[in-house]
Amino acid sequence: MPFPWRGSRAPSRGGAAILALCLPAAALAAGDDPATPLALALAAILVGAKLFGEVAVRLGQPAVLGELLAGVLLGNLGHLGFHALDYVRDDPSVAMVARLGALILLFEVGLESTVGEMARVGLSSLLVAVVGVATPFALGYGVGAVLAPQAGPLVHAFLGATLCATSVGITARVLKDLGRSRSAEARIILGAAVIDDVLGLVILAVVSGIVAAAGTGASVSWSSVGLIVGKSAAFLGGAIALGRVAVPRLFSAGTAFRGKWTQLSLALALAFVFSWLAGFLGLAPIVGAFAAGLVLEPERLRAYEAPGERALEDVVHPISAFLVPVFFVSMGTSTDLASFGRTEVLWLAAALTAAGVLGKLAAGLGVAQRGVDRLTVAIGMIPRGEVGLLFAGVGLRLTLGGQPLLDSGTYSAIVILVVATTLATPPALRWSLARRPAAPGG
Repeated sequence: MPFPWRGSRAPSRGGAAILALCLPAAALAAGDDPATPLALALAAILVGAKLFGEVAVRLGQPAVLGELLAGVLLGNLGHLGFHALDYVRDDPSVAMVARLGALILLFEVGLESTVGEMARVGLSSLLVAVVGVATPFALGYGVGAVLAPQAGPLVHAFLGATLCATSVGITARVLKDLGRSRSAEARIILGAAVIDDVLGLVILAVVSGIVAAAGTGASVSWSSVGLIVGKSAAFLGGAIALGRVAVPRLFSAGTAFRGKWTQLSLALALAFVFSWLAGFLGLAPIVGAFAAGLVLEPERLRAYEAPGERALEDVVHPISAFLVPVFFVSMGTSTDLASFGRTEVLWLAAALTAAGVLGKLAAGLGVAQRGVDRLTVAIGMIPRGEVGLLFAGVGLRLTLGGQPLLDSGTYSAIVILVVATTLATPPALRWSLARRPAAPGG
C-alpha cells in the first residue's frame, strides 16, 4: 500500500525510525511464524513498562503504576492515529503470557507469606483484615446497585470483591523509608495483609464460581454458594496440608539431581499443578498459585539448596521481572480512554474510590491493642495496586450471557480506583506517621 508522502520526495534515511511508526499493523506483524507478532508486542510492552515504571519510581510512586499507565497508552494509541500496535490489546498470545504473569505474581505473594505468620498475627491483624474485607465488599456492592442497577447483582458482587483487595507493598515501602517498618502499626498492617489476601481470594473464588454457574444457566442458590465457599476453603486448607507433607519429600528427592536450578523447576511445577487443580475445581488459577507459594516457605527450603545455589525467592525474581510487567501493561491496554468522557463512568469511579477508601478506613476499628494508631493502620490498608488489577483481570475473562462480566466503562472505573488509592496512600501515610513520634526501636 503506497504511503501518502507530503510532496514528491521519499523520506530520508534519517526518517526511517519515524517511518516505522507509520507502518500498518499488518506489516509490523508480518511473518508466517506466530511468534513474530508476539515478539514485537513483548518488545513494545517491556520497553514501555520499563520507561513508565522508571518515571513512576522517580516520582516516588510504585513501578506498577507506571506499568499500568504504559498499558493505557499502548491500548489507546489508535485514538492518536497510530494503529500499528492495535493488535496487542486483543492478541491471544499476549493474553496468555499476561496470565502466566498473574500466576507468577500470586506465587511470589505466597512466597512472601508463611502459614506460621498467619498463625502469629494476633487478634488485631485478624480483626483488621475481616473488617477491611467485609466493609468494602458491602460498600462496593451498594455502589454498583445504586449507580449501575442494570448490570445486575453478579456485577455488583464482583465490584465488591474487587474493593476487598489490598496491596501493602506500597505501604511497606513507605514504612521502610521512614524507619517505621518494625513498629506495632507495621506489624499489624503486614499481618492483616496476609489474612486479607486469603479472604479476598476466597471471596473472588466464590463470586467467580457463582458467575460461572450462572453463565451455564445453572440456578444459583444458597446451597450452591455454600458449596463454592466450602470448596474454596477445602482447597486452600487441603493444599496447605498436602504441601507441608509433600514439599519436604519432593525437594529432598530433588537434591539427587546434579543439574542447576532443580529447586526452581520443582517450585514452578508445583505452582502450575496447584493452579491447574484450582481451575479444575472451578476456582481461579491464581488461588492455586498463591497456595503453592504459601506452602513453599523459603526458610524450610534452605536445607535442600545445593552448594552455591541461590534462594528460591531470588531466582524467581528474574522470571517475574519479565512476566509480571506484561500482565500489568496488558491490564492497562484494556482501559478505553474514550470511556472517561462518559459521565456515568466518572461517577462510578468516584463512588468506588470513596467506597474503597472508607471501607479500609473502617478496618482501623479492628485494632485491639492499646497505644496503636488506628488511623495509620487504616491508611496502610487503602492501596489496591496490583491485587486490585488481578481481581479486575479475572472479571474481564469471566463471561455472562456471552458477554464479558465487566464492560469497558466499569473496568476503566476500577482502573481509576487503583490509580487513585495507589497515589494517595504514600503522602497520607507519611502525614499520619508524622502525627506521632516513633517508638524506640522503630
